Amino acid sequence: MPDLMWIALPFVAALGSGVLSFIVAQARMETTLAREREELVGVQERLAQQQKGVEERVRAAEADARRKAFDEFLADVRIEERHYLRETDSPSEKKKCLVLQERVCFRNIPLSQWIERELPFQKEIVPPERPKAIPSPVPITTPEPGRRRLLR
Repeated sequence: MPDLMWIALPFVAALGSGVLSFIVAQARMETTLAREREELVGVQERLAQQQKGVEERVRAAEADARRKAFDEFLADVRIEERHYLRETDSPSEKKKCLVLQERVCFRNIPLSQWIERELPFQKEIVPPERPKAIPSPVPITTPEPGRRRLLR
């Protein structure tokens, strides 16, 4: 029996050292895997931040392009304006007004009809016609040269 033990002892030692080396290698692989997972999470976070930054820059570029296009559009839109004086005669009054006309145009294409506003410019009241000369019933007298009157 001792001979058999001496023969089996190296195999048992080899088997024990193999199990121990397997356990150590397994622990080493788990720590390496944990480090790689941490790095992967860090890289994914950086990638997400970069993606957000790129999306924000794209949105800002789109807004800038939209703003420039709107400014160019507004530069092509203009308001044409014209004005003149209009006189209106009626039996009781004579009225002058300033007429402003405006319309919106895109380049040379009118987008609206003429919009008219009247602003009072001058208003004259015409007095009703008087009869020509009415003889006065009271004669007009001049003061006598000897008397002086103080008129206030």
